[in-house]
Amino acid sequence: MRPPEATPPPLADWLNAAFAVLRDDLGLMTLTRAAANGLETVIDALANVLYGKRRWPGLDPLPWSVVAVSVACLGHALGGWRLALLGGFTFVWIAGLGQWKLAMETLSVVLTAAPAAVALGLALGVAAWRRRSVEAALTPLLNVAQSLPHFAYMIPVVVFVGVGPKAGAVATIIFATPPMVRMTLLGLKAVPVEIVEAGRMAGATEWQLLRRVRLPTARDALLLGVNQVAMQSLAMVVLASFIGMPGLGQRLLQLLQALRIGQSIEIGVTIVLLAVLLDRLTRAWAGRRPAHAEATRGWAARNRAWLAWAALASLAWALASAFPIMAEVGRRDALSLADPLDAGVDRLVAALDPYTFALRGFLTGVVLTPMRDAFLAVPTSAALALMAGVGWRLGGARAGLTLLAYGAFIALSGWWDRSMITLYMVSFALVVAACVSLPLAVLAARGPRRANAALALCDTVQTFPSFIYLIPVIMLFGVTDVAAIAAVSILAAVPMLRYTVEGLRGAPPALLEAADMAGATRWRRLWAVEVPLAAPTMLVGLNQAVMFALFMVIIAAFIGTQDLGQEMQRALSASDVGKGLVLGLCVAAIGMSADVVIGGLRARATRGA
Repeated sequence: MRPPEATPPPLADWLNAAFAVLRDDLGLMTLTRAAANGLETVIDALANVLYGKRRWPGLDPLPWSVVAVSVACLGHALGGWRLALLGGFTFVWIAGLGQWKLAMETLSVVLTAAPAAVALGLALGVAAWRRRSVEAALTPLLNVAQSLPHFAYMIPVVVFVGVGPKAGAVATIIFATPPMVRMTLLGLKAVPVEIVEAGRMAGATEWQLLRRVRLPTARDALLLGVNQVAMQSLAMVVLASFIGMPGLGQRLLQLLQALRIGQSIEIGVTIVLLAVLLDRLTRAWAGRRPAHAEATRGWAARNRAWLAWAALASLAWALASAFPIMAEVGRRDALSLADPLDAGVDRLVAALDPYTFALRGFLTGVVLTPMRDAFLAVPTSAALALMAGVGWRLGGARAGLTLLAYGAFIALSGWWDRSMITLYMVSFALVVAACVSLPLAVLAARGPRRANAALALCDTVQTFPSFIYLIPVIMLFGVTDVAAIAAVSILAAVPMLRYTVEGLRGAPPALLEAADMAGATRWRRLWAVEVPLAAPTMLVGLNQAVMFALFMVIIAAFIGTQDLGQEMQRALSASDVGKGLVLGLCVAAIGMSADVVIGGLRARATRGA
């Protein structure tokens, strides 16, 4: 059934010993804390300018109206009036609801960590592109890094850096760097040979080729990496509230613990607005083509956007000098929607309580508990044999041995039962997500307008930090396993819906016409033609859904689940690096096992299509 208790090696103790050597004998803590202190200096400078932390360089904070005008002008320059309105409204909302200090604490860390992650990812990506040995060494590390849950990054940071904003910045840089490395490597590999040869013929050196030819040609991939870094940074900074990071995440955590839903919704809307704004700004920057002003135009004509910003910012500053509320919205002047939101939530919960209570009882007693017991009843040896057999059937001996190795690591880690609970929760959440997203995707794919609306909704919802999904489920189901699984299902449904719509829309019209000419009904054409053709794309969505579900299950341990996430939070509280990393690697092993299985299914589906 299970390996004997004496069988699993003390992996956590070994890792703790290794970290002790790095920390104490090799003096790595001195280096990490010095680097963190440098980051803290930048954070303090930004915080001083944004909300007046009264540290170096000791300047007065910018009035909120000046910041709002500046962001609106940036949005207009990058994406037009709609983006300008979104930027201006976001910062007016933050100031009007008295959340300025909280939001600026969060943004000061994001604006420090994101550029550092971009620079580090760019350097590592260029190094991996230049030398295959570096790429070969980085690839498995990136695979594991992008499969580790957020908390796995925080535990060693607490040991080597401490807690607070600098710890949040370090954890964010580590977490957000891998996508930039991958996009840099992908972009440089995709540079056409002809462009490089033209640069060489012009007499460019290798450094000039990299700086003037390769990187500008890979611009789209690099800016997409910047977009991913920005979104990962905000998500991690919000979650870094667990290691003492002040700001919106910490306030949301406190409000959720107190079940103050109205104020939680206010903070949640602020986080969502910031996430959407960061996503839209970076996407607009990525899609913007370089423009070169005509030399014959005057200086004012060439710098019209800068002059407009200077005029509007000066006007805002003058108004802030005349009217203090335009500089800072005090607690007495701040608006609050918490009371009407609480009243509305109470009415909604009271109206739905009979149904949610019945659903919670049914799922817990009839579905979830028996399913959990079934997963726990599977002998370890049978599960390992099943994993090896599935891998061999889908991808040959190599895939079978890979899956066997992942399963054996979980078995020897000593966390098999907790891993099975995690797996059962993810499995059930994926079934629920599929039952919701697949019919919606079929309906959305029937017309271009509905499909575009569904994809736009997915793009928007996918920008939300995962912590946000806990608000509605706690409101409806309380602090229960059902609430955790509901949050996981919502998050996992987004990539399933998106990739299913894209896959169904990508079916060649000629094949659809041939099916119609053969007399196939709409449903027959869907199941016999469209779904098989869309299967490879749909499986990409399933792969993403598995990773999102795993990460969300770990975060949802905040509301009382008994899986790997709960143990990881305990390890974080105790600063137990070894235990935290072993637990994180168990989560990564589950995710990479799913990747092997789904990759084999996708290869088969591609050959079949």
